[in-house]
Amino acid sequence: MTLFHRPARLFSLLLGLALVVAAPTSPAWQARPAAIPTSTVEVPALVNDLEQRSFRFFWDSANPANGLIPDHYPGDSFSSIAAVGFGLTAYGVGVERGYITREQAIERTLATLRFFDTAPQNDSEDDASGYRGFFYHFLDMDSGKRFARWTELSTVDTTLLLGGVLFAQSYYDRDTPAEHEIRALADRIYRRVDWPWAQARPPLVSMGWTPEGKFIPHDWEGYNEAMLLYVLALGSPTHPVDADAWSAWTSTYDRHWGQFHGVQLLNFGPMFGHQYSHVWIDFRGIRDAWNRKHDLDYFENSRRAVIAQRNYAITNPGGWTGYGKNVWGLSASNGPGGIVVEGQGRREFHGYTARGAGLGWAVDDGTIVPTAAGGSIAFAPELVIPALEEMKRRYGKDIYGEYGFIDAFNPSFHVQTPLRTGKLRPMGWVDNVYLGIDQGPIVLMTENWRSDFVWNVMKKNPYIRQGLQRAGFEGGWLGAGTPEK
Repeated sequence: MTLFHRPARLFSLLLGLALVVAAPTSPAWQARPAAIPTSTVEVPALVNDLEQRSFRFFWDSANPANGLIPDHYPGDSFSSIAAVGFGLTAYGVGVERGYITREQAIERTLATLRFFDTAPQNDSEDDASGYRGFFYHFLDMDSGKRFARWTELSTVDTTLLLGGVLFAQSYYDRDTPAEHEIRALADRIYRRVDWPWAQARPPLVSMGWTPEGKFIPHDWEGYNEAMLLYVLALGSPTHPVDADAWSAWTSTYDRHWGQFHGVQLLNFGPMFGHQYSHVWIDFRGIRDAWNRKHDLDYFENSRRAVIAQRNYAITNPGGWTGYGKNVWGLSASNGPGGIVVEGQGRREFHGYTARGAGLGWAVDDGTIVPTAAGGSIAFAPELVIPALEEMKRRYGKDIYGEYGFIDAFNPSFHVQTPLRTGKLRPMGWVDNVYLGIDQGPIVLMTENWRSDFVWNVMKKNPYIRQGLQRAGFEGGWLGAGTPEK
């Protein structure tokens, strides 16, 4: 029921998809001067290229009529509301980098926000996009309604959508009718979310709800990708949760605090858990009570997670092909499928799952996920950039295409068998689609590394600041003082 839970039947939609590698020819891609000042960091050619290609995924794949972005692309797909949140944020990067004009970004953002502002909110099984301000995890790309009855009203995916909504609210700050409308729509969408309603077992927030089964019997407790969820729930001016929600969230941290492959950190196996909240919040130098007790901030913890994952790949306890100091990365992704190979040792290969390695967590079938490294570039560029360059050098003709790195690849898989997704190449299994939730961290964290752009925009948002202060964060760009209650 979390972000990475998807029914296996969905992969029938992916069969037969082909990876297109033609260069885009739309006028939107004519070169324009970048608005962001020249970066003080040296940006390799691959990183420049990867950022633009990853951005193109969102621009090319979205439905321009309603702004919905597919879960996977190319090919038929439902929309992922989390991908929409990443896309809304990526449009600002596109403006600043000169990939698109501000007018183009405004048009696409308005279409998106107008849809979510007016999308039906009710408790029916089939005739709604959401309920109580939250939205279903997957929506039909055209109608915008719940894609199927197996998809839940997702609190964390709504959160990732809201990250993009609030980015738009703070980025489009000019005194024009269109930008005034963006700010008003964003405010209304965020204010409508009824966070206390989702506290089925207060003070924690439930993972989700369905009209058929009501609340999912699991809550968001630390540490994982839902840190942003509690910040937004605490920052709401209309339906906030009480401050004890943050202490309940952090109360389970010590279960995951410990050494993994020589690194002391707050563990979560898949790298997306160390990335998603950081897309929108600059955690450098700001600390909550748990941080102060352990003398680190969440940014430093994510940096340690990168180092630990790389160390794990160097050690390579599973003996997987290709792993090493510059080929590494486990996160939620597609995979070859539910296949067990017997022979010299039993090998089990998964389809879509949350791959990861950490204290108490090891889901590893040899599938390497480029976003695990690419989305971590702001944390440890000296480790990530060589990894991106080596993966492209070694496997690029199979794994690097129109939108950058495909979602995942597995050099250990060579079984001739029907596949749910992807294809076999001489180097192994490679995916043939890109996933929005994996493309997003690549483009956005790359820009944060280069210029602090998304972080600086979000620092202007009063709801983000309020949520952090109510959670007890102090220092850094937040300043000192008594947290607001």
